Amino acid sequence: MTLAVSDKSGDKGRLFVVSGPSGAGKGTLVAAALEAFPDLALSISATTRSPRPKDVEGETYYFINNERFDELIRDGGFLEWAEVHGFRYGTLVDEVNKALDAGKDLILEIDLQGYQQIKNHLIEVFSIFIVPPSLEELEKRLELRGTENRQSIESRLATARVELEAKDSYNAVIVNDDLDVAEREMIEVIGKQRNGQIADDKRCAE
Repeated sequence: MTLAVSDKSGDKGRLFVVSGPSGAGKGTLVAAALEAFPDLALSISATTRSPRPKDVEGETYYFINNERFDELIRDGGFLEWAEVHGFRYGTLVDEVNKALDAGKDLILEIDLQGYQQIKNHLIEVFSIFIVPPSLEELEKRLELRGTENRQSIESRLATARVELEAKDSYNAVIVNDDLDVAEREMIEVIGKQRNGQIADDKRCAE
């Protein structure tokens, strides 16, 4: 399979990558962007983890078993994939191609490993990294979420430390301290990039 590379000089859509530590608020900020831009689409990833109570098949993720995930890897069905906290997640090539070929701008909410794989493919993307105000605040958010045990929280915090060291490899960095402010910054950055006003903007990291 081949991936249609985003090129806004033509009729294809543009790719946005949103990453950040677990608990930083990526999903909330992506939802705000999707509400602000109804023509913006969210790429639905496949995962081997089990659904959580609020998850919806085909809307939150495509939930598949390890055997099917292995098949997709062998068949070149993923643009990128990674193992995170014991489960695998992958962006489906067919899903991305379908959106881009239709001229849709697409958001990929993926982790650092996935972003690095995409960069290695030399695919044109605009990337945004979501930062928590501190690791202490991130730990509180993970505890309040109530979906992980202590061992899992410690694992996520260890991963977060590694991810935070790579934040400067992204085009824009947004600190999610005040949610209203972070949502406005997210919408502003995406809106400007879609209008061709910025190519690389880290002002939100200030």
